[in-house]
Amino acid sequence: MKTIHPSFLYLVFLSAVAALGGFLFGYDTAVISGTITQVSRQFELDVLQQGWYVGCALVGSIAGVSVAGWLSDRFGRKKVMFLAALLFTASAVGCAIAAGFGQLVVFRIIGGAGIGMVSIISPMYISEMAVSAYRGSLVSLYQLAITVGFLGAYLVNFQLQAFSTQLCNQSPEWVQWVFRDEVWRGMLGMEFIPATIFFILIFFIPESPRWLLVHRQEAAARVIFGKIYRDTQQIQWRIEEVYANIARVSDSGWRSLWQPELRRPVLIGVAIALLGQFMGVNAVLYYGPTIFEQSGLSSGDALFYQVWVGLVNVLTTVLALFIIDRVGRKSLVYFGVTGMIVTLLAIGGYFWQGEALGVGVIWLLVLFILYIFFTAISISAVIFVLLSEMYPNRVRGIAMSVAGLSLWVGTYLIGQLTPWFLENLSPSGTFFLFALMCLPYMFIIWKMIPETAGKSLEEIEQYWLERKS
Repeated sequence: MKTIHPSFLYLVFLSAVAALGGFLFGYDTAVISGTITQVSRQFELDVLQQGWYVGCALVGSIAGVSVAGWLSDRFGRKKVMFLAALLFTASAVGCAIAAGFGQLVVFRIIGGAGIGMVSIISPMYISEMAVSAYRGSLVSLYQLAITVGFLGAYLVNFQLQAFSTQLCNQSPEWVQWVFRDEVWRGMLGMEFIPATIFFILIFFIPESPRWLLVHRQEAAARVIFGKIYRDTQQIQWRIEEVYANIARVSDSGWRSLWQPELRRPVLIGVAIALLGQFMGVNAVLYYGPTIFEQSGLSSGDALFYQVWVGLVNVLTTVLALFIIDRVGRKSLVYFGVTGMIVTLLAIGGYFWQGEALGVGVIWLLVLFILYIFFTAISISAVIFVLLSEMYPNRVRGIAMSVAGLSLWVGTYLIGQLTPWFLENLSPSGTFFLFALMCLPYMFIIWKMIPETAGKSLEEIEQYWLERKS
């Protein structure tokens, strides 16, 4: 039986605060699914403009992730989380009062920049604070928060849609505008509440001690390590271990990423981040209601089905959180991606021959739920853990920016291209393509990435620094 570390509750608090960035990531990403039909109708969007409405936030994410690593390496992880919280708040207010489609896109891009920043800063912060025995579970709190954000967005969309039909004419004019006449404004604007909470709570967490050591602020780092390890000898050993690995990486700039010992993990991180977006999960999470409507459901029923998808996503991520440090990262990927391939093929088969065989739409919901289960317990739970573990302390920020940039480029392409795929490849062809893309991902995890469960960040860093080929 694993002994509970004396600082476990403190680490859970720090991780939960940072993970609120993941909740905002999830909400901002998923809330779009319930507004696509309304916004498209109001602004008379064609299929490409519809893809741009979904994808514009991802352009902001690409911009945010491109600078977040450099900003965090220079100014600290905590300050960048503050900046992201401000961007989320501005986006929520701006989307709720946007005067036209152009303004709506601008504020979606601003929110996207916040998503891009927290997508690397929050898991990196948690990884740098955590002890190795719990690092996988604590970083998975971030992924759990994303899934809770997804579910929260689906529930808000569903409830506001129902509320809009019950709102009386005696309500204030602005309430009728935001929550009845153009209810999509309320769906987007509700993000203001968690964004404000995130901003306030960041005041109560410390800076990463590993970042402090990189910047030679040993006294401050020692105080923070003292709250985590308690034992003086262990604190000193941890500080010396960090300093030893810092000394092995002579350059902390962008050029250092092309040193032989760093190039390999950077390219592998880019590959798994990019491929993971072409395995279907974001297409399901963004366009789930649209896909359900294409199968014959009403818009209200489609949103209700999407709530079930979000609920399974949350519950499965909770399961992954408890087993990721025991089972290991790679075993979860082997199990989950195998299940993803099977369910993607089955979903493709449903759209290909399901109607002719008389298969009811309830089976589509079942297949979507199974697919989300296999995704949530594998690639979704593992990706941010792996990326937060793979890189040396001195270059972790900019290295994660490179991997994060590829992740968001892939996410943008999926968000932009999924309507085109559904229209030109048909739904069945789209899901067969997603199944095919699972194969190279599985190969990379099998052949090129070590098991990192139970190892300290410095031990993982040592592995990559010694593997120069």
